[in-house]
Amino acid sequence: MSAGAALRADGSTVLLSQFMDELREPRTPYISSERFARRLGLSKDTLARMAGVHRNTLRTNPGAEALQIRLREMIKVIVAASQFTRDIDKALYWFMNEPIADYRNRTAADLVSDGHLEAVLAYLEDLGNGATG
Repeated sequence: MSAGAALRADGSTVLLSQFMDELREPRTPYISSERFARRLGLSKDTLARMAGVHRNTLRTNPGAEALQIRLREMIKVIVAASQFTRDIDKALYWFMNEPIADYRNRTAADLVSDGHLEAVLAYLEDLGNGATG
């Protein structure tokens, strides 16, 4: 069972597991920045900027700790959002495009890129507890 499968006990377990498998760099323990960029519909330069690393890092040091940490943060938010959307593609769309009024209409991608992972997770938790978004 992959780490993604352990995240959910309901029917979306398979979808999350498949999503995580899609992002894994073959024969390595890390996330493929190239696969992740493709899944988000981004250029590698844009993903590097969002991750706060030099664009060459994606090619020359794809397992760099700073890069992997930021990619895991992005995935954490997407997985949390998928609990509401019940669909990875909808969660990806929300992450990249939906403005969050409580955060000056910035997207979750913008906020995570700027180091505000906990704020986005708290927002999603508030939604789960009945707050209106």
